[in-house]
Amino acid sequence: MGDMSGPYLIRGSVSLPEAELLWRFSRSSGPGGQHVNTSDSQVELRFDLAGTEALPEVWKARALERLAGRLVDGVIAVRASEHRSQWRNREAAAVRLAALLAEATAPPPKPRRPTRIPRGINERRLREKKQRSDTKRGRSGRDWS
Repeated sequence: MGDMSGPYLIRGSVSLPEAELLWRFSRSSGPGGQHVNTSDSQVELRFDLAGTEALPEVWKARALERLAGRLVDGVIAVRASEHRSQWRNREAAAVRLAALLAEATAPPPKPRRPTRIPRGINERRLREKKQRSDTKRGRSGRDWS
């Protein structure tokens, strides 16, 4: 088995803890020719989000809340089977999990501060509306008799 390409950073200095990653391999559907029936190239990566100590508490709470729909007993699972080699699928699954956790632990966006419309712009809009309405009223053939 080849060496994984280092720790997968989630954000800042926090990375996926190698020891807490559970790998499962199974036969993948898709291309591979005669080789496909003998190699377990599909990868399923599981990570116990509820029980991990690697994430700061705030992040963990945020991730548990945001990923609630994807969790099974506090465990998140990611599958990868797009590559023919198991190693590349492992890479893909780990990168996907890191990205998922990065998104789920991101701080909430700052609330939007509503901006006011400048008075001049509003007045100009109303003036143009009035002008348009006068133009259209002038088109009606009521007064032509």
